[in-house]
Amino acid sequence: VCVACHGPQGNSTQPQFPSLAAQPKVFLENQLVLIRDGLRNIPPMKGLLDGVPDAELTELARYFSAQPATPAPASAVDAARYTRGQGLAHSMLCGTCHLPSYMGREQIPRLAGQHERFLREVMREYRDNPGPGRDTAMSAALYGLKDEHLDDLAHFLSHLRPAP
Repeated sequence: VCVACHGPQGNSTQPQFPSLAAQPKVFLENQLVLIRDGLRNIPPMKGLLDGVPDAELTELARYFSAQPATPAPASAVDAARYTRGQGLAHSMLCGTCHLPSYMGREQIPRLAGQHERFLREVMREYRDNPGPGRDTAMSAALYGLKDEHLDDLAHFLSHLRPAP
């Protein structure tokens, strides 16, 4: 069932869905529990995890975290947008939590190589409608950024190649 949206081995081929491959295991476990328990409202996931025991969620997280990340197909790099996004990520200290490689750690997700559309939409959601189950630190970090800033950040992050 996961493959339909998140792709083979968790490498999404659809720009609106994240890749799960190479995400930190703890991050995946946390998200799966939040979704199952209704604390994260993700309409395409509604009901898919109902009644799934913790042990199975842990196995799903273990599986996807162990898969190699295949970068999302990206548009051509726009050097100006990439540079602006890189500068924003640096000035906002994004690499402090997501690591300088943007591969994530523990409960912090991998951003490198995700679909640009997905990244942009998630950052807008954090900024505009954080809601239950969302990290308030991310909402605070994105507060006040304009859409064009989020577009530049998403462009930069989507063109990073995940480490093997």
